[in-house]
Amino acid sequence: MSEGTDPVLYGAPANGVVRITLNRPERKNAQDVAMLYALDDAFRRAAQDSDVRVIILDAAGDTFSSGHDLKGDSGKRPEDFPLVGLWADFSAPGQEGMMAREWEIYLGLCERWRALPKPTIAQVQGKCIAGGLMLAWVCDLIVAGESTQFQDPVLAFGMCGSEFFMHPFELGVRRAKDWLFTSDWLGAEEARAIGMVARVFADDALAEQTGLLAERIALKSSFALKMAKEALNQSQDACGRRTAMLQSFSIHQLCHSHWRNIHGIPVDPTGLPDGLREGIHDYFAALDRKR
Repeated sequence: MSEGTDPVLYGAPANGVVRITLNRPERKNAQDVAMLYALDDAFRRAAQDSDVRVIILDAAGDTFSSGHDLKGDSGKRPEDFPLVGLWADFSAPGQEGMMAREWEIYLGLCERWRALPKPTIAQVQGKCIAGGLMLAWVCDLIVAGESTQFQDPVLAFGMCGSEFFMHPFELGVRRAKDWLFTSDWLGAEEARAIGMVARVFADDALAEQTGLLAERIALKSSFALKMAKEALNQSQDACGRRTAMLQSFSIHQLCHSHWRNIHGIPVDPTGLPDGLREGIHDYFAALDRKR
């Protein structure tokens, strides 16, 4: 991808299916602010297109997403885009500004995408790490190539989990504890066995098989699909998902505040390799200069 290329691509709908593609392969599809708002625009476009029944979220290159881009946001801020939520004051001092920022571009966007009425399928290849999980978890189905691996190593940063804390609902509480405490890799077949991944395909057949699955789903009544998704989402929320999400987001902010008091930045850099540790300092220093 060359400089200036769109961070998210929108394909031509066919047979009721559209592909939305994360398009920062040179950064392993790490998410900056521009990518997240571009993805929101693409999801909105698909939601409003009556020719689209099913949405596939895939990614260019060999990695679905390496998480948040720790090299920065290319000079962009949430204020540079039309906000999708009501939280603002991103430059407020203390934890107020960071909480507002993360509510807008992480929790707020993810909850919005999860509620998109049409079925969504995450087509995951290569690695899906930390913040990359939130892009897969907002989708109704996750399909993966046989060599795909998932990881959430955020405890190395002193954090309790990502801003979209679906871990206990995707893996079950005990498996989620094991996964977070160890930061181990989770393979595609194991993820399928515990229910996080719906289907696993050969790597070289992933795109084709995902497309066929999407086309099969698109044959169903659009209204029935919307109602089935709504019923299932509401059932999960009735079991406490939404309340747990808000509580874990508050705990996540407490972690940020704790480490800022100790290290001057909102994560713990001591458990990171030297190169990444320096990059973390630079990243949060740049955020602070914008506030």
